[in-house]
Amino acid sequence: MPKMKTKKSAAKRFAVRASGSIKRGQAFKRHILTKRTTKNKRHLRGAVDMHASDVASVRRMLPYA
Repeated sequence: MPKMKTKKSAAKRFAVRASGSIKRGQAFKRHILTKRTTKNKRHLRGAVDMHASDVASVRRMLPYA
């Protein structure tokens, strides 16, 4: 039986924590930041948990995570 392949784009975007939860980076913080407030940009810092409705699809993309 051949090995399952990991979707490499998903492996670069998501990480599975030791508890099993999946973390992801915040979107909308790449460019055109001059129009955003400081508070808005501050809240986009750091990583957040993946929403429960998206976890199943991410787990399929990362079979060995």
